[in-house]
Amino acid sequence: YFVEGLDPLIQSEIMEAVNLLAKQGARIVEVALPHTRYAISTYYLIATAEASSNLARYDGVKYGFRTGEEVPDMVKMVEETRSEGFGKEVKRRIMLGTFVLSAGYYDAYYLKAQQARALIKDDFDKAFEKVDCLITPVSPCLPFRFGEKITEPLQMYLVDVYTVSINLAGLPAMSVPCGSAGGLPIGLQIIGKAFDEEMVLRVAHG
Repeated sequence: YFVEGLDPLIQSEIMEAVNLLAKQGARIVEVALPHTRYAISTYYLIATAEASSNLARYDGVKYGFRTGEEVPDMVKMVEETRSEGFGKEVKRRIMLGTFVLSAGYYDAYYLKAQQARALIKDDFDKAFEKVDCLITPVSPCLPFRFGEKITEPLQMYLVDVYTVSINLAGLPAMSVPCGSAGGLPIGLQIIGKAFDEEMVLRVAHG
């Protein structure tokens, strides 16, 4: 789970926290989550498909914002409503999701993503046969300035590598402060078994 590209300063702080837990009596076990490398692509295929499907109802008639412009017909009204009401990132996800779900691409993208999701969940299930919880970083890099990567959506998506897997596997997790580097905060993520929020909170309290 400590994938390539993890900032060494972050890894050092996370391992220091792990060692602290060991001193308090936790038994540390290394586990493998080999399908993590597919998490970003899997998540953004599924999430964009769901965004496209769910946001299709926001037409300005029954749901959501409606344009205040004078429009000649229903098609133009929906067009203007969505143009004004959705931001760039939302539009990007709708377009990606519409492509993923389109005829001829459904099996190649969405279905494959669901199969990869099952493999990611299976990795966690196997890991939790050996341990009570998992300790991971929250992000592979230190925080960047507001708006710094706004023109690089792929770079922003890659920052989610440690957190999107949790959504795909349906697991409880929380982030807690874990030191800093260069004045910037580092987050530690605690992942528990399904419905075992109590364990996550106990470890966080420790």
